[in-house]
Formats: sequence, structure tokens, C-alpha cells
Amino acid sequence: MTINPALLLIAGALPVPLLPGRVRAVWMMLLPVAAMAVLWTLPEGVHGGLELLGLQLQTLRVDALARIFATAFILAAFIFMIYALHLRDRLQQTVIPVYASSAVGGALAGDLITLFVFWELAGLSSVFLIWARGTERAYRAGMRYLAAQIVSGLLMLGGVVLHVQSGGGLDFGVLDPTEAGGLLILLGVGIKCAFPLLHAWLQDTYPEATVVGTVALSAFTTKFAVYVLARGYAGTDALVWVGVVMACFPIFYAVIENDLRRVLAYSMINQLGFMVAAIGVGGALGVNGAAAHAFADILFKGLLFMSMGAVLLRTGTTKASDLGGLYKSMPQTMVLCVLGGAYAFPLFSGFATKSLIMQAFAEEHRTLVWLLLLSASAGAFLVAGLKVPFFSFFGRDRGHRVAEAPLNMRVAMGLAAAASIAIGVAPNLFYGLLPYEMDYSAYTVPHVVNQVQLLLLAALAFTVLIRTGRYPREFASVNLDADVVYRRLLPRVWRTGLQGVTHMRDGLAKPLKRRAERVTAVAFRPLRPRGWLGVPWPTDVMVLWVAVLLALFLLISLL
Repeated sequence: MTINPALLLIAGALPVPLLPGRVRAVWMMLLPVAAMAVLWTLPEGVHGGLELLGLQLQTLRVDALARIFATAFILAAFIFMIYALHLRDRLQQTVIPVYASSAVGGALAGDLITLFVFWELAGLSSVFLIWARGTERAYRAGMRYLAAQIVSGLLMLGGVVLHVQSGGGLDFGVLDPTEAGGLLILLGVGIKCAFPLLHAWLQDTYPEATVVGTVALSAFTTKFAVYVLARGYAGTDALVWVGVVMACFPIFYAVIENDLRRVLAYSMINQLGFMVAAIGVGGALGVNGAAAHAFADILFKGLLFMSMGAVLLRTGTTKASDLGGLYKSMPQTMVLCVLGGAYAFPLFSGFATKSLIMQAFAEEHRTLVWLLLLSASAGAFLVAGLKVPFFSFFGRDRGHRVAEAPLNMRVAMGLAAAASIAIGVAPNLFYGLLPYEMDYSAYTVPHVVNQVQLLLLAALAFTVLIRTGRYPREFASVNLDADVVYRRLLPRVWRTGLQGVTHMRDGLAKPLKRRAERVTAVAFRPLRPRGWLGVPWPTDVMVLWVAVLLALFLLISLL
């Protein structure tokens, strides 16, 4: 009997709230191990079939692309479950495997209906990781996050319906963005992937989640969307420029942002831009680069989020203006954070994976795109690799004297760092897991020298700006992005419209009231004491009227 690793994770999550502490900890770690074992024993092909309302579904399809993404998701689940072992909140410990299962199930989905089911599960399960923080800000952020996920799901569902009606079938394969169905699905995926102008939910909500919640959110939702793009829209040239914009614009916001978890959220959009651009250029190198970089980003960006989660747990804040000097109290967390920030250097995963993307554009002679992505790469290192570690651990000492991160957190961060270094040290072994065969070596002398020069120049620029006091200051404020639409514009439009309706009502109410009073006065005038119905009438006249009425009744009865 074939077992779907996603269903194994869901079923395994059900008893988590009922298990005692140590048993629950062991169970949580065994779940992803079992799912990984099942995944890698499955041969390539379609293994799950289900007929629903006359529709033939392929609930389990395994190929190289699906396997590499599912592996990344299960590995992330294992690391994050270790990271969450210190929690007493069983809700979060239950939600994490369910949330992970949605990404795994989506990666292994062979049809659009199964994909949609796991797409919705990802949105509905993950919102609890935001609400679990228990603050008013978290509740409001969770509602905005849920609204974005619902819109994404509705667009995907509408696209699936139109795609099937146009004769496209239910198989989840290459989709045409020039057709209505394919375009709607692309827009739905674009929301989850944080396309420009559709991205505000990400940096708005991720920093409001719990310590563990933000870490889990960083791995699954957006990378699930990257997988769908790689499966359905590889070679769509418009995605190249979408990715370039995504890679470039977040850097400017990250430089001035005060909340370091929000800085990492902007950095995530930057890295997603590289993946989207790689999918747009297509080909073996482009798709391999997107898949590889998604895998690596889960590790090194997850490591950075975990380090900031540890800082938040111990100090109660991730505001750069309130942090500094933590290397004295949290030296191990500091080292792990620095290792996460060094992701782009040789011997680290980002170096081995992003180089595939850059090489894909070099081989296609897309010089302008290559230069823009190179600049974005330097900017990303400046904000994620330098700003985050510096302001949290090495900046001006704010007097925080706290305990080191819990052991389980340090173990989880150590595993992520080790995996990231392993990919960087032995990239060819990792390349063998990618969907397409290729002949590429990351460690050539020109590539290593150029990359080190780029990163050292970025580090020099950062150092000069800090030492001269010209680095943009962090302010304890909210930097509005595309969320200005629902934070400022829509409330202002609503208030203006409401005021207009009120003025209109007040303007019309007085003349209408006067008109109604006149009509009422005219209607009731005969009933007043001096009205013609209010004065005494002679008896003979009344008798006459009675006779007239009786005659009328008689005529009516005879008709």
C-alpha cells in the first residue's frame, strides 16, 4: 500500500495535543523522519488515484521536481519541530506538521483539485501561528493574512474551473498564462509568492506571528508558490521582470526598517525574486536554480529567522533601536546568526545555488537582468547578512543581560547551519538531486573571486556608512509599502464616502421633512375642528349620505 507523506504528517499531528511532554517531543521528531523515509522509498510515477464526482484525481505523483521540494519541506518541518520543543502551547506544535503537510501534499499533487485542497490548507492552518501570539496586533494581522490567502484561493479555484472548461483537463502540468484560467491561477500564485503590489501581506504579518510561527511561515507558503510556478509557468518571460523587481525594491525598505524580523521578511521577497526570475528564464539551469535556491533559502533564511526568534524570546523585542551588544549574553546564537548571514560566501548554500540562477541568465545573454540581479545580491547581503547580525549582536550595547537561547533552539539552528554548509561544501552532490541533469561547477576561480569581491565591497560600504554615521537611522515607526492601500487609502476612502453620505442625508433630510410636514398638514386639515369633517352635520344630510352608501353597496352586489 502506498502512503502519502503529507497524509502521514496530518495523521501524526492529530494525537500531538494528547501526548505528555517527553512523549510528544519524541513523536514530533519522528513524524518528519517517517515522512522523509516514505518519500524516498516512493519510485517516480503516479501512485495515488481517486475518483471524485466523476473526476479522476492524481493525489500522489512523484518526480524529481516534486521530490526536491517535498524533501525541503519535510527537512524544514524536522528542524522547526525541534525549534518548537520548548513550547507549552500545544496548538502551535500541532499546527506545524499540518502546515508542513500542506506544502508536501501540494508538491506531490498530480492534479489541480488536489493542489487546490492543499493550497487552502496552507492558508487556513498557518493563520493560527499568527493568532497564537495572542495580541491585538497579531489578531488584526492574522485577519489581513487570512484575507490574502482567501483571495489567492478564490483566484486559483476560478482559474481551475476556467482551465477545465476550456478543455485543459485536471492534470497539473504546464499552464498557459495567456488563457483566462492560466492567468487567474498565476495571479493566485502571485499573491502567495509576494509578487510586486501583491506582497504587502508578507512583511505586514510575518513579524506579528509567534517566535516559532514566523520561522515556519518563512519556509512553506512562499516556497509552495515557487514550486507551483516552476511546475506550471517555467519559461514565462514576463516572470523574469517580475522577479527582477522583487529582487530589487525590498532592499530599500529593508535598509530603513527598524524591526529586524520585518527586515528578514523584505529579504525573503528579495530572494523569492531570484527564484521567480529563474523560473521565467526557464530551461534546465533556470528551473534547477529556482529549486536549489528555494531549498537553500529555507535553510539560511530559516536560520536567520530562528536567531531573531531567540532574540525575541529572551529580550522581548527585535527592534534594532532597542538591541545591541547581545554577543555577550548569547554568543552561540550570535555565531549561528552570523553563519546564516554568510549564506552568499563560498562554502555556504547561497553561493552554490544562486550561482545557478546567475549562470542561466549569462548563458541567455540577458546582460541587463544579470547586472540588476548582481546588484540586488549585494544589497541583500547588506541587509540580511550584515544589518541583522550587527544591530542585534554588535551594535551599541543597550544593557540586555539575558540567558542564552534554549538548547532545543540552538540545536535546530545548528542543524540548519550544518545543512547550509553541507550544500556549500559539496554542491555537486546536491546538484544530483535537482530535476534536470546539468554540467556546472560553482567553484571556478573567476566565480569565487568575483563573489568574494562583491560581498567584501558590500561589507566595506556598510562599515563606512556605520562608522561615518551615514547609515539610515532606524525609527520606531511603520514604513508603509503597498499596504498603504488598506492601511491609509481604503480607510480614507471609506471615511470620505461616509461623510459624503452623512452630508447628503443631512442636506436632503430638512427639505424632505418640511415637505412631509406640508403633506401631513394638508391631509389632516379636514379632520381638524374647523375642517369640513370636523364641524357638525345636519341629520337629514347624514341620512342622505347613508342612503347613497346603501345604494352603492346594492349596485356593487348586483354587478
